[in-house]
Amino acid sequence: MYTLEQLRSGKLKGITHLTLSEQLTQFPTEILTLADSLEVLDLTNNQLTHLPDSFSQLTKLRIIFISNNCFTELPPVLGACPNLEMIGFKSNQITTVTANALPKKLRWLILTDNKITDLPEALGDCIYLQKLALAGNALTALPLSMSKLINLQLIRLSANALVAFPNQLLDLPKLAWLAFSGNDFNRNQQVNNPLPYVASTDYQLNKVLGQGASGVISLAQWLSNPHQLDNEIAVKVFKGQVTSDGYPQDELNACLKTGAHPNLVASLAQVNEPNYLALIMALIPAHYHNLGLPPTLVTCTRDTFPAQFTLSIAAIVTIVEQMIAVINHMQAQGVAHGDIYAHNVLVDDNANILVGDFGAASIYDDLALEQQQKIAAIEWRAVGYFIEDLLSICQVDDQHTLEYQQLHTQAQHYIVG
Repeated sequence: MYTLEQLRSGKLKGITHLTLSEQLTQFPTEILTLADSLEVLDLTNNQLTHLPDSFSQLTKLRIIFISNNCFTELPPVLGACPNLEMIGFKSNQITTVTANALPKKLRWLILTDNKITDLPEALGDCIYLQKLALAGNALTALPLSMSKLINLQLIRLSANALVAFPNQLLDLPKLAWLAFSGNDFNRNQQVNNPLPYVASTDYQLNKVLGQGASGVISLAQWLSNPHQLDNEIAVKVFKGQVTSDGYPQDELNACLKTGAHPNLVASLAQVNEPNYLALIMALIPAHYHNLGLPPTLVTCTRDTFPAQFTLSIAAIVTIVEQMIAVINHMQAQGVAHGDIYAHNVLVDDNANILVGDFGAASIYDDLALEQQQKIAAIEWRAVGYFIEDLLSICQVDDQHTLEYQQLHTQAQHYIVG
């Protein structure tokens, strides 16, 4: 994090990455003095409403994040930036996205939590686009031209107003991570509710164990245990009304519909109170750890792993067998996880896994049969990428085994279809 004073004094000359957050209401034109070097610009958490036409002077800029500002339009000048690949304007007040706001090299577009009602047909010309986040807008339909997005791998459409499922996405050759809950076409889904209700006063939250886009998970202890559930529990308290993946209630519904499986984090109870939604879960044993790390700005949609972390082919086979069992179970319930990644998997030293994080999950068994089949194939493609990612960290001595080759072939089958 830098300061406006440092920028104006010339002390930042030559930097490649600039972050400024000082409740700015005007774009600091001094940023343009960094045109020869600036590649990443982060102006999140300010009060900006527009970018000047001179912004296109930043010819080396590749990445821009201006979330939590006051834009009502995706700035058209972005389309004039020759090397811009990643754009993030989450949580503004954007209603308008025009064709000339889309750079030719666009690879990553985040417009979550705005007020967008429609998108330009020119979006389909962004053939390098890999990641598109549109949850929490007011979209009623998607451009038919999106059928041309041959490199799109991840799309978030939850919490919009789509009146019909966007069929133009179903045959995209690389799409693997798809979320679409909370739209008009599926807003009235009925989900059987097997979990008991408890009150938020029945337990006490203690240490935070982790948090993601949709909520915070904490270690908790019962103050009153009305249903005589497990003594050791964790509680996920959902964030707000809408997250980067959709509505918290849809996540809870997908979790309830999926039900129990040995390789899923066990759900025990729920809390549904005004402005407070939570899921009570069995406490995961301490010897489990995250299998992977989330994607980076470089990898975009593919997971990463700690340096020097490897797995034996035997461990990978065991992990994959369990993941396949999870997906088969979920598809039998008509639920797509939407976020099959190593970073959403917990593993122990014996390669036993637990899959969690239903933030991007979608219920689809009320759609037409052909749509269901294609959604299932998209989910299997994510499994193929998951297998590829694990094979990338396979121990060197195991990379010439029959099991390695079989898994590689299986991954390609899932990916290609």
